[in-house]
Amino acid sequence: MNNPEMTMRDDRPAEPSWRSILFVPVTSDRFLAKAHLRGADAIQLDLEDSVPPDAKRDARERLPAAIAQLAGHGVEVIVRINRPWLDAIEDLRAAVRPGVRAITLPKVEDAGRVRALDELVAELEAQAGLPVGAIGFLLLIESPAALPRLHELATSCPRVVAMTLGPEDYALAADCTTDPEALMVPSMLVAQAAAAAGIRALGFVGSISEFGEPEVFAQRIAQARRLGFKGAQVIHPAQVSILNELFSPSADELSWARRVLDATERAVAEGLAAFTVDGKMVDRPIIERARRIVASARAAASADR
Repeated sequence: MNNPEMTMRDDRPAEPSWRSILFVPVTSDRFLAKAHLRGADAIQLDLEDSVPPDAKRDARERLPAAIAQLAGHGVEVIVRINRPWLDAIEDLRAAVRPGVRAITLPKVEDAGRVRALDELVAELEAQAGLPVGAIGFLLLIESPAALPRLHELATSCPRVVAMTLGPEDYALAADCTTDPEALMVPSMLVAQAAAAAGIRALGFVGSISEFGEPEVFAQRIAQARRLGFKGAQVIHPAQVSILNELFSPSADELSWARRVLDATERAVAEGLAAFTVDGKMVDRPIIERARRIVASARAAASADR
């Protein structure tokens, strides 16, 4: 890892526009066969919790074919690796290849570890003939020990493109429940740290394992968007359409944004810095919010196509 050429970056990861990330165990041929039909913005091939210890080697051997299969359908692929160093190294050897958009790093607590994995991935990218730096990192925050270091983690290297709370492991480490009131503070800390670092905040306040009540899940996703989250990871295909709908601007939001931007053009022509739309004052922050809504709508439409 000391070769100076390995630190020369050809590229940075493109900013993701994930609303929905669906977990798929890489060892399940049945789930893999239909994964590209689920409508998710990205499929996360899992080498960690959904794979028993005695099946890890088999999962790694299956991974390249699964990546190629999904990438061939135009699906963005994320791979979640294991945390122990020896497992992580072998996982990355299998995962760093064409078609992989990002690597999920579980149980992240130390920025030094993120940077070490960044260097390892750079070497593997170079060996594979990929642009060095093009594969992103999604950081999974799963313990209270990570909370004081969230900004350091989010800014630890240019590969970090998104961050989320792992509610089940976090609740275990914190000895709390996965009820929304128990997870609100850590969820918001993760979301605000991601916003401060300019990366994508993923998640919602609650357990990822509960998927039997679509109405309750929709309420949590609507809340998550109000709190600043941009997308989420889920384990059931039925949740994907809810994420795609509620993490996209509504027709009313888009109509409002376009009225604001139309009024902005007229105001600029008249030399005005503030004006009114729908009886409310509009100035720079409101204009920027309208621009983001339009950009988000375009990204959502592109993903849906």
